Amino acid sequence: MNLLFIGDIFASPGRNIVAEHLQRIVAEEHIDLALANAENAAGGFGITPIIAEELFSCGLDVLTSGNHIWDKKEIYEYLCRQPRLLRPANYPADLPGKGVYIAEARNGMRCVVINLQGRTYMPVTECPFRKADQILQALNPSLKVRIVDFHAELTSEKMAMGWHLDGRVSGVFGTHTHIPTADTRILENGTAYQTDVGMTGPYDSVIGVQKDVVIRRFLTAMPVRMEAAKRGAELHAVILTVDEETGKATSVRRYSIKQR
Repeated sequence: MNLLFIGDIFASPGRNIVAEHLQRIVAEEHIDLALANAENAAGGFGITPIIAEELFSCGLDVLTSGNHIWDKKEIYEYLCRQPRLLRPANYPADLPGKGVYIAEARNGMRCVVINLQGRTYMPVTECPFRKADQILQALNPSLKVRIVDFHAELTSEKMAMGWHLDGRVSGVFGTHTHIPTADTRILENGTAYQTDVGMTGPYDSVIGVQKDVVIRRFLTAMPVRMEAAKRGAELHAVILTVDEETGKATSVRRYSIKQR
């Protein structure tokens, strides 16, 4: 089976390029399950119920997130009633939402989607490594296809998670830093891995934000109002093929589109 994972959707340029191309990608690449990180979909900071529904209507099956999931208060109640929008599982259990979802793919296969968040230079959360162990131990062994979005700052923390889960999940894909990395591969025990899938949004920017605003912040060390950039939209994703019997990755590759 084939799975598509789209990196951090950032503001309207990211949403628009997904809306324009997703159905074609799903058809041409024979995608059985389409996933995306959407924590920056609302103007670059958070996500709203309306935007989440818009992304689902485009054809995305599950949305993951990260530390910015809490930016819009109107999302809290929505998290409680929409299990297809995940927040990192290693936040406290009494917060709204869940970090694990079992999705039924277009081919009828049941797939586990797990959302975790790193701890270095990030808000205080439970250990994502131990949380991952707990989640996997509790899963029905018959659920072979398992995808992890690890939303983290450090390359080393993401790589460590990849090796920690190698052979126990189908893919570990990093998000958060908005820069696509060139280390897409299958680890030795059958887990597909990429340190960061990259941003789906405006690349004529500094990780999605207007360039002059960020440059001014670095030059002056003064607080500035972050505004999402509008130009240079690109879609960045990975396409993963998984053996349904074993849950092992058989192929993985980067996929990208530049807006003309």
